[in-house]
Amino acid sequence: MPLTGDLTLALAALLACAVFTAVVVGWPRLSGPGPRFLLGRAGALLGLTLALAVPAGLALNSAYGFHSGWSDLLGLRREDPGADGPGLRVTGVHRWKYRGTTDEAVTGRIDAVRVRSRDGELTTPGYVHLPPEYLAAPPERRRSFPVVVALSGYPSTPRVLLDLFRYPQLARDGVRAGRMRPTVLVMLTPTVAPPRDTECVDVPGGPRTETFFAEDLPAAVAARYGLTRDPRAWGVMGNSVGGYCALKLALRRSDAYRAGAGLSAPYRAAHDADTGDLFGGDPALERENDLLWLLRNRPQPPVSLLVASSRRGEHQYPRTLEFVAAVRAPARVSSILLDSGGHNYETWGRETRPALEWLVGRLRTGRDPAGVSPGGTTPRP
Repeated sequence: MPLTGDLTLALAALLACAVFTAVVVGWPRLSGPGPRFLLGRAGALLGLTLALAVPAGLALNSAYGFHSGWSDLLGLRREDPGADGPGLRVTGVHRWKYRGTTDEAVTGRIDAVRVRSRDGELTTPGYVHLPPEYLAAPPERRRSFPVVVALSGYPSTPRVLLDLFRYPQLARDGVRAGRMRPTVLVMLTPTVAPPRDTECVDVPGGPRTETFFAEDLPAAVAARYGLTRDPRAWGVMGNSVGGYCALKLALRRSDAYRAGAGLSAPYRAAHDADTGDLFGGDPALERENDLLWLLRNRPQPPVSLLVASSRRGEHQYPRTLEFVAAVRAPARVSSILLDSGGHNYETWGRETRPALEWLVGRLRTGRDPAGVSPGGTTPRP
């Protein structure tokens, strides 16, 4: 029974109702004096609390996508890292509707995929949305499609990018309205070494997460779908930790991505119980993963960057202004600055469409050598 299924939530709610009824009906029998009755009342209240917490937790998980399944919730890894070779493997097709139809000539196709690093140490699930224009194109023309890697936050699952952010729907809306070109979307979580939050860092003696996103992922996607490896055609965006990863990948690995957008992005890696020591006690490596330090102390690459924040409701708003002020040519920066918002899906929902359209507008392929509109404009939310 899936963790995020409606049936699971319904059964948990029925169980909570049954426990509540049992406690109400049986309470008079537990009202006597003495330790035996006291323990009985304590046990009944504890059982009721747990029974009510389960459906609430399931509903919260379904709404925010913290865990995709029971094994994810329990921190289990059932896949054998050596079961498949490196690269991208399609594990199924995600059926969805767009404008009332499931016809791939209108919706395109969403592949459920699993990507393994070249060293075989990292494996992660995700989704790839192939627009209908790509599906109809001959193989030699598929190299002309730009690619956007969309990352969720932490903790999260790739499904939130479909169900809450609605990346494929936003992309199709943008194409239909003439605001963006057909684009291949690669959607996954930055947590490729669960349950650890690696913040897209090549951890000394640990997961090489930055290398995975900058080298292994683009190589696997391009090889499987016949896409270009030209970094000018590749962009990356995300929210929260995913936004930090997106900006860092553009700044540190412009050989892989020439545009990055961060929604409510922190500008340095976290250091907490979920991350552990990401830098092996090396202060130089820690500085190299601090985005403001990078902008102020390293040559800036020819990349386009977008940051999004809110004047009220976002604690990183002052650092966002510092980030914008620190960008220098040949790098370029744009911003989405809301009057009010927060570190939540409602705010990101207002920012994702303009950020996605902005990002695609900064990507170029071999079929548009003149380039695209320059950075520096402010997208409208």
